Amino acid sequence: MPMVTMRYWAAAKQAAGVAEETLSAATLAEALAAAVANRAAPADFQTVLARSSFLVNGEQARGRAAETVPLPEGAVIEVLPPFAGG
Repeated sequence: MPMVTMRYWAAAKQAAGVAEETLSAATLAEALAAAVANRAAPADFQTVLARSSFLVNGEQARGRAAETVPLPEGAVIEVLPPFAGG
């Protein structure tokens, strides 16, 4: 299974408690599930994820089901919660 890096920004970073982590996942859905499983307070983290958008290797994942977004080895997932004014 590919090893990927998930980077958290703003409220996602606060909810995750880390700026980034390495996960084993073949799809965006698997990466998100693994990240939730790593949290002490998964409900709070899931709330942030539900509001966030995701970039996979710089490409917007919006509008696609997370199960259909494949992750190659070394992929970087950016978790972007809504920012003030944007």
